[in-house]
Amino acid sequence: MSTTFDPYEQASQAAAQILDKSGYEAVDLAIVLGSGWKPAADTLLRGADVQEFPMAEFPGFLPPTAEGHGGTLRLATIGSQRVLVLLGRTHPYEGHELWRSVHAVRTAAAAGAKRVVLTNAAGGLIDGMCVGEAVLISDHINFTAKTPLVGARFVNLVDAYSPELRGTMTQLRPGMRQAVYAMMPGPQYETPAEIHMLRTLGAGLVGMSTVYETIASREAGMDVLGISLVTNLAAGMTGEALNHEEVLQAGKDAAEDMGGLLAQLVASL
Repeated sequence: MSTTFDPYEQASQAAAQILDKSGYEAVDLAIVLGSGWKPAADTLLRGADVQEFPMAEFPGFLPPTAEGHGGTLRLATIGSQRVLVLLGRTHPYEGHELWRSVHAVRTAAAAGAKRVVLTNAAGGLIDGMCVGEAVLISDHINFTAKTPLVGARFVNLVDAYSPELRGTMTQLRPGMRQAVYAMMPGPQYETPAEIHMLRTLGAGLVGMSTVYETIASREAGMDVLGISLVTNLAAGMTGEALNHEEVLQAGKDAAEDMGGLLAQLVASL
């Protein structure tokens, strides 16, 4: 008898093993840390009793191959929140099936999470943005023409990025900028012509992740907060060439601020 692979069952198995190993009954909040955000985890979890496991120990997870992604998960209780922190993500451009890009958020949902914070490194497209600035994602444009959903799964993406959570963040940091995030396939950086197109269409941020995770998170009923760390000004904005080392260095430089920002958020929930 042939069997059909079920990515949702794979996520349930991974969630069960994570909870069993950690001793948690469930988690409340998941945080996915993108390129350059890894150092922020230390600030976020400072003083907490932390458990850490390699992601690849659990069904469906692969060690990330992109530099700057840690490949581990951490669990800790911060205030009243049981938090699952995922240090790294699997990108579609790594050559894996699309379900693997959303496996982490589906696992978090299966473990009980009702909210997820998706972070990333992004190119800034708006005049006045600066490297190291944290920007709330208000909406997204999917330029990959792909989706993690298979079959007649009609997911409402109006307010895909929770207005309530964004409101909480702007209370914590008044004046925090909000912008539309454009997902491009990668791994190459965009051309100046592509950046001109994105700006014309209203995008203020550009990157290579997050959108699929948002779609899968909303399918699972989780509220989503998206935060981009501007790690470079996109092609054609400065006339300078782009490189991944610049992205990682910007993340390191902003680690204390980003970790502190996440800690404030968790404490407010």
